[in-house]
Amino acid sequence: MTQTAKKYRTEHDLVGDRELPDAAYYGVHTLRAAENFPITGTPISLYPDFIRALAAVKKAAAQANHELGVLNQARSQAIVAACDEILDGKLHDAFIVDVIQGGAGTSTNMNANEVVANRALELMGHAKGEFQYLHPIQHVNFGQSTNDVYPTAIKIAIWHGLTRLVGELAYLRSAFAAKAEEFKNVLKMGRTQLQDAVPMTLGQEFQTCVSMLKSDERMLREAQDHICEINLGGTAIGTGITTHPDYVHRVVAYLREITQIPLVTAPDLICSTQDCGGFVLVSGALKRTATKLSKICNDLRLLSSGPRAGFNEINLPVVQAGSSIMPGKVNPVIPEVVNQIAFEVIGNDVTVTLAAEGGQLQLNAFEPIIGYSLFKSINHLGAGCRTLADHCVRGITANAEQLHATVTQSIGIVTALNPYIGYANATKVAQEAHRSGGSVYDIVLKRKLMTREQLESVLRPEALTAPAPLDLAPRRE
Repeated sequence: MTQTAKKYRTEHDLVGDRELPDAAYYGVHTLRAAENFPITGTPISLYPDFIRALAAVKKAAAQANHELGVLNQARSQAIVAACDEILDGKLHDAFIVDVIQGGAGTSTNMNANEVVANRALELMGHAKGEFQYLHPIQHVNFGQSTNDVYPTAIKIAIWHGLTRLVGELAYLRSAFAAKAEEFKNVLKMGRTQLQDAVPMTLGQEFQTCVSMLKSDERMLREAQDHICEINLGGTAIGTGITTHPDYVHRVVAYLREITQIPLVTAPDLICSTQDCGGFVLVSGALKRTATKLSKICNDLRLLSSGPRAGFNEINLPVVQAGSSIMPGKVNPVIPEVVNQIAFEVIGNDVTVTLAAEGGQLQLNAFEPIIGYSLFKSINHLGAGCRTLADHCVRGITANAEQLHATVTQSIGIVTALNPYIGYANATKVAQEAHRSGGSVYDIVLKRKLMTREQLESVLRPEALTAPAPLDLAPRRE
């Protein structure tokens, strides 16, 4: 049986000639980059928002250049049509360069230029590689540089990613809100520094998670605003060399229309081309979110610790066996995985910070690792939020008897008696309760510091967990 030989085409660059599979939409620049950067094994196609963002930039550039009379209608239409296919999710598998690459993202830009050019050639009735009719650099990349295309595409991708992440945070917040309502009347002891503090409700404890997440949703939306300022049109270093004088305004207007994002031209394109401060701000906001999520998960693991030798105040859903040697053991695996996502995001923030600081003069060459780090952080945090909501928070139950027992046995409720018996007497009661193992309630009665009726009024759950009117009788010191 004879196999049909594969067809190849030959392309040329400044290094020399290379053969490529005729079916490949990428070209010689992409091929060399794939060979030069076998770093993570993760191609840029793994991040479809980024690929669509690159296509949006190329489409906007073609439209602006045609409007300004520097790109003919046939080429412009073909480029726009090819970009529309990519925006619809086609040809993404042709974006093969590694997410981490040298050259400040040039390989990614070349990959986009070649895929768009080869598809546009087909739409014009030509074969891939017949660049005399439409060239990836001369036409697709006209009036552009990697140095304005690449960061602009990263910002567009991040904007979409943050929109989804805010949605996932809201989804998780709704799960905590439902539990806050369910547990609003479940009394428990609050703790400071892992020591008994004062009573609260389990609902109040869950409500703090709601408030923290809502705050981060707002912070991430503010971060989105900062990355709407782009340097597209600045080309190599921000001076706009090789572009029409009106290009920068037209291309951003087209890009705004294509993406439906409120993009604006940076007031100083030279500054914007070298300054990665917007990425640092986004990374900091993501780190803040990760830090809060990790703290929440720490608390869930602690409150569910046990079942006999821990706090045993809440039960997390049982989702899998916990040990290959200890029968019946169940572990808090969902909070643990979110903790690990948080650790990764915090580490990614260090990477973004160092990469942003490492820029030199008119360009930062390290935007590939910045983009990759932010894409990972956004995607993983979003997945973690949904996993935590669906596989943990929604199934949490309270051990009400255990919670009630910790309140009645706690020395911490003596704090509520300060306005009535004074700090000195309250201290003596606390010390005796700790020494004897007796209850605060019984010791106060024994010392005749308050009547039973007064105690029961002051120690009502609603009086213990919120401000309440005080008895105006003189304190007993």
